[in-house]
Amino acid sequence: MPALSTVLATALGRHPRFAGVQPAALEKLPQKGIAHIHFRVHGFEFDGHRPLLRVPKLSQFALSPKNNLIHQAACFSRAADSGHCPRLHDVLPPSAELPMGVLIVDEIAGVPIDPSQHMSAVAQCLAQVHALPMPPPAARPPLADHGDPVAGIMAFIEEQAQFVAPSVADPEARREIIDELDWARRFAAKAAGQTQPRSLVLTDTHPGNYLIDEKAQVWFVDLEKALYGSPAVDLAHASLFTSTTWDIAANGELSAAQVRQFYADYLALLPAEKSAALRPWLLAMRRLTWLRTTTWSCKWAARTHAVQAARQKTEPLSEEETILQRHIENRLVNFTVLSTVQRCRAEWLGPDRLDLEAI
Repeated sequence: MPALSTVLATALGRHPRFAGVQPAALEKLPQKGIAHIHFRVHGFEFDGHRPLLRVPKLSQFALSPKNNLIHQAACFSRAADSGHCPRLHDVLPPSAELPMGVLIVDEIAGVPIDPSQHMSAVAQCLAQVHALPMPPPAARPPLADHGDPVAGIMAFIEEQAQFVAPSVADPEARREIIDELDWARRFAAKAAGQTQPRSLVLTDTHPGNYLIDEKAQVWFVDLEKALYGSPAVDLAHASLFTSTTWDIAANGELSAAQVRQFYADYLALLPAEKSAALRPWLLAMRRLTWLRTTTWSCKWAARTHAVQAARQKTEPLSEEETILQRHIENRLVNFTVLSTVQRCRAEWLGPDRLDLEAI
């Protein structure tokens, strides 16, 4: 079977903007996540950016290859006008040689962020994305549209909650997570019908999905899970302990003061009316976002790991992929250990709880 770079070069060479491209022009980048492989394309440039090939390995929403490509293309296209996300140039449709297709996007010349230093720039990135105008309802598909953001995030939580009991061995940690589920259900019932600010949101906003360039501008580069919902979810997922310790390269722990400053920096960039409307939702949506992440880790442990283990019997992992997988497994286990659960819950239950509404 030809090397992936050869397959990609052949398919790319049929595109009018890449005539004559050779496999040697494609440089495979280090593996960052579980869902994509990325190739830098040398010798070509679009408005100051080198093209990047984003090759899906799987759909995290279980979409068909065609629909996965359509969905990701919409995510890139709608976020690009923020000036903080890569532009989409084209897609190569799924084929026998490339069963998941390819997205051609801008490569962002930057390095991973340091959560202890760059959260103010992350706040600016998110504020610019959230400031994009909402299209009319009929134009929002294929992106999900959470008219009720609490109900939207609860749908993820409830689907994943069934995996808590079989995945969390420590009875005390399991009890605390179940307590959070009980609170979430009560809150969702109380919040039903209430409105909060909505926008295009990026959803998977952990620090590993950003790069910072030489001008100190932060870019969000993993546009796979965008939807229309609450910007408070993006703020939470960018700054929770479970997020800032997720990525190998963009890793760090934020103090309570740093978390408050991040929220303050973000709110200062909004019109006064919007920041006032968002403040009452910040802590509750942070709590729900933590629960979404934690129950997702339980689902991953119960299902996805078993699937990947079976796949490895026929597709051995490279050393790079093995290191990445071990890191992911270690982080997911850590999500549900009692000390992590209690550390995160202290943000809204402890004597030093985050008073985000007062920022």
